[in-house]
Amino acid sequence: MNEIKNEKAPNDYIIVILAAACGTIVANLYYAQPLIASIGMDLGLPLSFAGVIVTFTQIGYVLGLLFLVPLLDLVENHRLVIFTMMIAVAALIVSAVSKSAAIFLLAAVAVGLGSTATQILVPYAAYLSDEANRGKTVGKVMSGLLLGIMLARPVSGFIAGIWGWQAVFLISAAVTVVLGIVLALTLPKRKPDAGIKYKALLYSLWLLFKDTPILRRRAFYQAALFGSFSLFWAAVPLWLADNFGLTHQGVALFSLAGVAGAIAAPIAGRFADRGETAPLTGAAMITAMISFIGAAIFTGKSAIALAILVLCAILLDMAVSGNLVLSQRIIYSLGDKVRGRLNGVFMALFFVGGATGSLLGSWSYSYGGWLLTALVGGAMAAASLLYYFTES
Repeated sequence: MNEIKNEKAPNDYIIVILAAACGTIVANLYYAQPLIASIGMDLGLPLSFAGVIVTFTQIGYVLGLLFLVPLLDLVENHRLVIFTMMIAVAALIVSAVSKSAAIFLLAAVAVGLGSTATQILVPYAAYLSDEANRGKTVGKVMSGLLLGIMLARPVSGFIAGIWGWQAVFLISAAVTVVLGIVLALTLPKRKPDAGIKYKALLYSLWLLFKDTPILRRRAFYQAALFGSFSLFWAAVPLWLADNFGLTHQGVALFSLAGVAGAIAAPIAGRFADRGETAPLTGAAMITAMISFIGAAIFTGKSAIALAILVLCAILLDMAVSGNLVLSQRIIYSLGDKVRGRLNGVFMALFFVGGATGSLLGSWSYSYGGWLLTALVGGAMAAASLLYYFTES
């Protein structure tokens, strides 16, 4: 295996492998999302609290982003990826065999922790690319990651409808093992020259956050948008079942609509390379708000209402995925030696928003129905837009 010493134009097959790996691994965070009612029922969790299943997974992801991903700047990246993936495999198996809510939720945290391998692989792709093409390269890899996020829900719905929700986690564990073997055999090694100890590395996360205004701003933008995204997808399976009478398979088919949103990632990457980040950021926030307005207005049980809800899902996914690539293009340009830490801070705050949205999704739907859920989601998108207007 070759060792990466300098940035260069990436080989296409490496980018394809990285994109596929990111999508497969990150999907572990979302398999439970359309299944929270079934899992909660089996584990004895009330509906108003069932959203905590996804929230705990995202909390684990945040912990990994803060304590594992910064190691990207300290230890050999290839080995770090495999280590985190093995954590995910063990946790997925425990999730499948859990009989109590406490054990399942602890395993959910570990699933999130191990799934941070994605946020080692995305900066890895940025290291492989030169400055002129970095947005395009990151956009391609993020397309894989976003497809994983969006395909996770329909895949888990189809599998659960046939074999039960436990099979989702067992199959994912097996796929992750195979993927780990592929990565071990194909990825070049990269040993960073950090010259810093782990304790100082962790402290530097706070310094980077404190001293980098654009990092704070971009993290807030994405946390608010991803929070609205997570809220939508935590609550919409419940709305689809209650209002339209859809089964697991029907919810899975609806979730396929989100896949269309992934097309925004490579497009946003190309525009970011041309310096058009600012106007597209505002457009993404407005698009997210429009999607929730449509979801709040059209609440009937007709085919038209369902079709409009599908369109709203596509628009929301495009807004979130496009803005994510725009933000990462900026973050990855702030410095090579601290790229792993910058990404860790950014994505940690990003997923804090997601964890909050997941919890608010099941809570708002349980206590106020779909209308309250849509209003809360729209308010989160509006908060990002208001902050955007303060950008100079």
